[in-house]
Amino acid sequence: GFRRRPVRKEVSSGGLVVRDGKVLMVEVQNLLGQVVWTFPKGHLEKGEGPRRAALREVEEETGWACRIKGPLMTARYEFRRGGRKVSKRVKWYWMAPLKRTGGRDADEIQTVRWAALARAEKLISYPSDCKLLKVFVRRLGE
Repeated sequence: GFRRRPVRKEVSSGGLVVRDGKVLMVEVQNLLGQVVWTFPKGHLEKGEGPRRAALREVEEETGWACRIKGPLMTARYEFRRGGRKVSKRVKWYWMAPLKRTGGRDADEIQTVRWAALARAEKLISYPSDCKLLKVFVRRLGE
């Protein structure tokens, strides 16, 4: 018979890397095959805390080693993957770049670029990314 599949819960963390008023963005292909601009993030690995995961993912996806300046927000949203509902939580951190390591080894990333805040706002398409930028801009104004 028809059985409801449980909602899968996923936890990721990522970084809004800022330098000279610009933010570090990555171009990825989403589940629908569309190419979108977003910010680097990824899943926590076993035994890994959200801060360490965020730093690792940012470096893997962008080739930049960073340091965390502070937490920004936790985004929560749901989507479907292969007919299954996924409930996602992403912890976002404000980061400053330390050095370019060039160690990009994330296949899903097509391009990495620095974008001025106004440009970044136009490039992003995820509502949670829009919210993240708003939170950051508000923090800058404090």
